[in-house]
Amino acid sequence: MDTHRIAVVALDGVTALDLAIPLDVFTVEPGLPYEVRICGLAERVTASSGLTMAIDHGLDTMDEADTVIVAGYQPVQRPVPAAVLDGLVAGLGRGARVASICTGAFALAAAGLLDGRRATTHWQHLGDLEAQFPLVQIDRDVLYVDNGDVLTSAGMCCGIDMCLYMVMRDLGAATANRVARALVAPPHREGGQAQYVPAAVAMVGEASLAATRAWALNRLSEPVTVPEMAKHARMSVRTFMRRFADETGTTPLQWLVNARITAARELLETTDYSIDRVAQKSGLGSAANLRLHFRRSLATTPTAYRQTFACHYGTAAAV
Repeated sequence: MDTHRIAVVALDGVTALDLAIPLDVFTVEPGLPYEVRICGLAERVTASSGLTMAIDHGLDTMDEADTVIVAGYQPVQRPVPAAVLDGLVAGLGRGARVASICTGAFALAAAGLLDGRRATTHWQHLGDLEAQFPLVQIDRDVLYVDNGDVLTSAGMCCGIDMCLYMVMRDLGAATANRVARALVAPPHREGGQAQYVPAAVAMVGEASLAATRAWALNRLSEPVTVPEMAKHARMSVRTFMRRFADETGTTPLQWLVNARITAARELLETTDYSIDRVAQKSGLGSAANLRLHFRRSLATTPTAYRQTFACHYGTAAAV
């Protein structure tokens, strides 16, 4: 992959965390082929927190970018400068990937880039987005939405999930997992999970299920069951399933499937294992089952996936 230029647009009222996410995700791992630049209308912007930040590049950075990301900002009712809207439209028109983190979706919607497309934003502002832009197909229960050339993420930290997903799309699962480890962040989560987690922080007297998830990840090649996970967590199955959904926004079974697909992707990228062996080691059982999940989740085959990403590691494409 040649150098991939990323322009992150900082509007006045930008959320500092949203601005930092792409900076860190795309540059934390040495050798990644990304060049990230923060751009804006003025040399300084005032963040939503009141912090004043210097901006090194003008909006002309958007004209040369392969990916343009609009960071979230407040208030969402603030008009987006015409120069930013024009840059977004022009970028998509020439084939750039356009994305938003959190309330940055309002800028994409104002540019008309979300008309007739699925999109999301911070759960507190979904109603505002729907009211202001009725042509947008609001998706309320996801971490991010991928329309191919246009992506939107839900609130704040979901931007990490979306950016890791973009790394995975560009460079494969093994690289995305290395980036996640470097960030001390959870591995990439699939976008189709609920963004609003009612009990994201454990209540007093409750323990996180992180240890049980780690236990399961180390046993993906085994037939791990939900009752076994509940037993490890020392909970009844019913309590475990409720707590698991509260913490992760998904069910234990779907989490296991996603984890196994990710493991299979990394094995395809970094080993010359046969498709049968990849299926066995990732816990998906058979080559037929592996192909089924790849078609459903990735719209491709394991062999085609390997041919796309194994070149990054010099892996022989064994079939």
